[in-house]
Amino acid sequence: MPAVAGRGRGRRTINEINMVPFIDVMLVLLIIFMVTAPLITPSMIDLPSVGKAARQPDQIIQVVLNKNDALEVKVKEQTTAVQIKDLAATVQKAQTGKDGAALTNSAVVISADKNVKYESVVKVMDTLQRAGIQRVGLSVQLAN
Repeated sequence: MPAVAGRGRGRRTINEINMVPFIDVMLVLLIIFMVTAPLITPSMIDLPSVGKAARQPDQIIQVVLNKNDALEVKVKEQTTAVQIKDLAATVQKAQTGKDGAALTNSAVVISADKNVKYESVVKVMDTLQRAGIQRVGLSVQLAN
């Protein structure tokens, strides 16, 4: 209930707020923060780092996604046009060595034109990962 003043005729409410307690509390908090701030030691933040592979991959298989969503698989200097449904089989075939044994240290790099929809790149990556192909990465340079 608001305070009332008994001056003059009738009763009037006092609509003033006493700011002194508020200022006192703020000054005490300011002093506390000024005293404790220099005592806090800055902590070190452990940022994640990019690790290096133990050795370079034996071969790099590049999957190129062109402007018109056409897929090409490049192994060394040989380029093969493929459909999305045949992509996993083509990459797995490229990962096998000349003697028929699978190369355990081969990397697959997906590079796409900058005008290709992100959805198409994700479909290619999903297709490769569902086929169990390891070491799938994205190229940071744009394909021409």
